[in-house]
Amino acid sequence: MDQSTHASTPAAGGAASQPSLYRLLDPDVLADPYPLYRALREWDPVAWDPFLHCWVVTSYPGVVEVLHKFTADRTPTPDQLAAMGLSALGPVAEVMVRQMLFMDPPIHTKIRGLCSQAFMSRKVDHLRPHIQDIADGLIEAVETPGRMDVIADFANPLPAIVTAELLGVPTGDHEQLKAWSADFAEMLGNFQHNPDRVAGVLRSLKEMTRYFQSAVRQSDHAPGGLIRLLCEASESGTHLSEDEVVANIIVTMVGGQETTTNLIGNGLLTLMRNPAALAQLRDDPSIIEPAVEELLRYESPSQHTARLAPCDLELGGKPIRRRDAVMAVMAAANRDPQRFAEPDRLDLTRPNNRHVAFGWAAHYCFGAPLARIEGQIAFTTLLRRLPQLALEPGARLEWRQNLGLRGLVALPVTYASRLP
Repeated sequence: MDQSTHASTPAAGGAASQPSLYRLLDPDVLADPYPLYRALREWDPVAWDPFLHCWVVTSYPGVVEVLHKFTADRTPTPDQLAAMGLSALGPVAEVMVRQMLFMDPPIHTKIRGLCSQAFMSRKVDHLRPHIQDIADGLIEAVETPGRMDVIADFANPLPAIVTAELLGVPTGDHEQLKAWSADFAEMLGNFQHNPDRVAGVLRSLKEMTRYFQSAVRQSDHAPGGLIRLLCEASESGTHLSEDEVVANIIVTMVGGQETTTNLIGNGLLTLMRNPAALAQLRDDPSIIEPAVEELLRYESPSQHTARLAPCDLELGGKPIRRRDAVMAVMAAANRDPQRFAEPDRLDLTRPNNRHVAFGWAAHYCFGAPLARIEGQIAFTTLLRRLPQLALEPGARLEWRQNLGLRGLVALPVTYASRLP
């Protein structure tokens, strides 16, 4: 879309000084994107970005409106990709167009309703003792040495093991599932193409599809597991094809792992960078529930998501045309001073903390109850069992090159090791 078609677009002469999300491609900006988000919101909370050819929304009310009213049906079909000279991405599109993340009602409502049965609050709450056992086991494996990589040793395996159990596949496969999940997240989290990663993503997608096709075709699915729920729904007249079942198992697995891994890693780094808050939570674990909500707000695992305008409409005083691309920046909304007092200050007991880290309305993350429980258990366990927890001296932090799903490559920490 040419920017000249938008009457409200800044003149070409002003575009050079306009902040843009494309700056997230700079590793230094990616390491701390919040000044950029603040600049975007102050420039214009609903602005046409001439570099990305989409609207960028950074205010809290604007993001809520986009998430509530705009269409999620935005994935190009294989034919459309071929017409753009991107036929190599056809297999990815074949899967994504069947995923509820990119659907609107009524089909989205049907598939979401089925998948959410495996993640209902009352069901996942019963998993607390089991998740605690998993967390304790992971800590016991590294407790004595006095050093660990929180991502590799804890934040990756904890949600991967739990997600495998909820899907109904062997937990021994969790490392492979996590590797596939990270690859597929490249397509979900990046709005720019990464040509050097396409081959790896396609390879992982092929392997993952075969794995879940095999799981779907087995007759002894784990009772209560998502695979069994979707297969039984298909058999009872809901009419999900095997391709639809596999596609939505994949997106559920990726969402269940990536969000929680990033919540744990981002949240623990935030606490270590705010020693007073770390000490507050360590000394008073009863505040863990509001603390997790604040960590989600302060360092949102999912930073932004794309939507399309469902019709010609007005947003923030700007005329938006039907099918215009709109980027809702949840991480910017979560630091909007019009909604959150002192938004750049970490407040573990912040009242009225209605953040949008898990989205809003129909596409609100149905795995949120599980992610919250895993986060609560993770932080209380790490702080209780690893005294004098601190970032390893001289550690050079590297953020994953995923612009939408914010997370660390590694998080090396030290602590006072306990005697055996």
